[in-house]
Amino acid sequence: MEQNVGKILATALLAVVCAVGAWWLQPKRTTAGETQSEMIVAGLGGFRGLIAEVIWFRADRLQEEGRYAELAQLATTLTMLEPHTAEVWAYAAWNLAYNVSVMMPDAVERWRWVEAGIRLLRDDGLRLNPHDPVLYRELAWMFLAKVGGQLDSASPYYSAEWAKKIAAAPQSEDWPELKMEAVVRSAVDAEYGSQDWRKPLAAALYWAHLGLKESKTVEDRRELRQIVWQALMLLSKDDARFAPRALKEMRTAFSEHPSGMLHDLIQRYRDKFNLE
Repeated sequence: MEQNVGKILATALLAVVCAVGAWWLQPKRTTAGETQSEMIVAGLGGFRGLIAEVIWFRADRLQEEGRYAELAQLATTLTMLEPHTAEVWAYAAWNLAYNVSVMMPDAVERWRWVEAGIRLLRDDGLRLNPHDPVLYRELAWMFLAKVGGQLDSASPYYSAEWAKKIAAAPQSEDWPELKMEAVVRSAVDAEYGSQDWRKPLAAALYWAHLGLKESKTVEDRRELRQIVWQALMLLSKDDARFAPRALKEMRTAFSEHPSGMLHDLIQRYRDKFNLE
């Protein structure tokens, strides 16, 4: 079976090589926003689905074997083959930021891979899929749990590196390198309370806020709303002024998607901060 897959993969890769060669032989006519990789994928024609299927198979095997560095390379190739499938971008970014990063020897190297996962979602995934709430959710969750949370022992270093990037950005203007617009930051401040934008939790709110605007299903809204109230809860640990905002978002989430667990959490949180 493995030999057959190898032959298929070799054939698929040969198709990629042929497509690249064909692209080089064609007159170079590009349209606005068209990249070389997009042109190459277009040249694959009917081989595109076959190659994607084989790569998915190979990726599953690599994941089972824990070969995450190779898996990250294949996953990134999948984003080129299936650029409008949100799950592909989420899968690729997760491998970079979570699986590959933890294999690195120190926080400096880990941050390089975590940031690569952020950039993959933010700079490429959302550029090609600007209305997909799944990508906003994944990006927001990465800032909430990986950069600003406690899932990784190197999170304090990630947070410090993120704060440096924010400190270097002009506070009254758009931040093109970070893809964060001043008008959206102002909207987040107005909706959830004035943010210290050096904190990753503020970035989590930023991307979740945008994702909520693109949400079309109850499930999309539930997941994004959860990121919002979790971020506000964490902020309220150090600044109680965020507590009423967190409670409001929790109640909104409960009204949209009731659950006994969330009901109990609302009661305990209300009592803790003596809120109505």
